[in-house]
Amino acid sequence: MESVWLGCVEYKKALALQLDLVDRLAGRQCQDTLLLLTHPHVYTFGRSGDQANLLVSEEALTQEGIPVERVSRGGDVTYHGPGQLVGYPIVRLARPDLHRFVRCLESALIDALGTFGVSSHRIEGQTGVWVEGKKIASIGVGVRRWVTYHGFALNVTTDLTYFQRIHLCGLKGREATSMIEITGRDVPMEEVCDRVAESSACHIRGFS
Repeated sequence: MESVWLGCVEYKKALALQLDLVDRLAGRQCQDTLLLLTHPHVYTFGRSGDQANLLVSEEALTQEGIPVERVSRGGDVTYHGPGQLVGYPIVRLARPDLHRFVRCLESALIDALGTFGVSSHRIEGQTGVWVEGKKIASIGVGVRRWVTYHGFALNVTTDLTYFQRIHLCGLKGREATSMIEITGRDVPMEEVCDRVAESSACHIRGFS
């Protein structure tokens, strides 16, 4: 699987790139690819998103220059922004088991976090990766022609106050955390990107 670092990319442009890769991979014109990037501030709703989980008005966000997007991934509402590593695995599924693929992404992130001394885990029935009851990584995946798109978002040095404007992933009372909050040190995004890419390639290998 090829991993590509794109830097900071506006959300709609990244989505267009994903869809192009989905079509190419479905036509066997490219290989599995993991896009790694960050986004400017944006809130996104997945297929099961409930407007009530956005705790401020879209008009107020528009005045701040923060868009709200509704997309075809799984899950409810989440936030993307600076200091957050976003990964979009474009993978052709040899086995049509999307649930298992999501568990695979969780395992990849748990292993990558472990290399930084961050002990993380799953919570039964709640997709994502957690540390001490707080969510450090969100996951929402879509599939077209049995090729995955959308993916995960790992809080590295993210400003966590932006999560206070939503019920994170539709979960009332749940808080977000970040690598910098857990470790007390500023972990370089480049280093996190490399570890996540290595772990993702290892765990995803069996799906294509």
